[in-house]
Amino acid sequence: MSSFVRNAAGGARNAVRRNQNRAPDNVQIRHSNPPHLLTLADLSPAQITTLIQNALAFKYVYKNVSPRALMSSLDKRTVALLFSKRSTRTRVASETSVKALGGHPMFLGKDDIQLGVNETLEDTARVVGSMVDGIMARVGGHHEVETLAKYSPVPIINALSDLYHPTQILADIMALHEHYAPTPTPPRPAEGEGSHTSVLKYFQSTVDPIKSLKGKKVAWVGDSNNISNELLVTLPRLGMEFSLAAPKGYDTVDERVWKKVTEAGTESLVTLTNSPSEALVNADVVVTDTWISMGQEQEKADRLKAFAGYQITNKMVTDAGAKEDWRFLHCLPRKQEEVDDEVFYGPRSLVFPEAENRKWTIMACFE
Repeated sequence: MSSFVRNAAGGARNAVRRNQNRAPDNVQIRHSNPPHLLTLADLSPAQITTLIQNALAFKYVYKNVSPRALMSSLDKRTVALLFSKRSTRTRVASETSVKALGGHPMFLGKDDIQLGVNETLEDTARVVGSMVDGIMARVGGHHEVETLAKYSPVPIINALSDLYHPTQILADIMALHEHYAPTPTPPRPAEGEGSHTSVLKYFQSTVDPIKSLKGKKVAWVGDSNNISNELLVTLPRLGMEFSLAAPKGYDTVDERVWKKVTEAGTESLVTLTNSPSEALVNADVVVTDTWISMGQEQEKADRLKAFAGYQITNKMVTDAGAKEDWRFLHCLPRKQEEVDDEVFYGPRSLVFPEAENRKWTIMACFE
């Protein structure tokens, strides 16, 4: 398969452009999501909106009212966190989210449980799933989390696979929404109404991330990977443009990912190119990620050579013709060669609100 899934099927290179634990009946939690969350491509824009609204409600109540005011929807429930790869933000966000909702997070790292090594993935899913109420899995190959979902009797959330990273992109969407449409201050709760219930009702009636982000252009400059894949299958369905610039040899879009794009009919909102300057034209948001992911350390020298000219700087983005008020995202951890300090720590950067929002969006997924 050549670059860009055969240039995105021929000619698309440029144009392929709840008591406390239950919510009252008048609060629309809308629990109609699929049983598992393996990629945001499986959720409708309305379901993604609900997750963002709930995440904003959790964040507001926790920070402005009290952590004790949150609905304890995971009371007496255990969520297993199966992490076969190292993690900072995802682990901290997951453990604190389960605890904040009244549940028990059970972390099982690669030294505690070896997925598919001493026991098959099917057996692990059946056994662990019989003892807990949900599983969040950070795996290697995407087939691993798919197998867990196939055999698990409880919900599976993909905490990262080599193909997708849904909870990261939820945090990205939330950070962008907060930037373009700052969260309004909810009115005081009605007499006898809980703070969380009141805030959630208000946000469900006033917050619309699709409206705030529709028409925005996000430009990815860097390696084509699980983060860019998740952006590719998600942002265009929210009415956003997405351009991806990657050097030759690192630009292939997985056929499974492109199939999601074509099924959604969003090819016209996607641009695929080897030119960062082309991708950055009229961009509202610029995104990059590590050029050397876990397991690719031996390729470092070759990758640094291939990505020469891809470092994000103010001059690079401005010269390419991005919007004057462009903003920057990075899922972390960040390395100097990917983006310079002036951008990463500067006023355009949303990376730290983006990182914090891992907690609130993961909490919404668990809820």
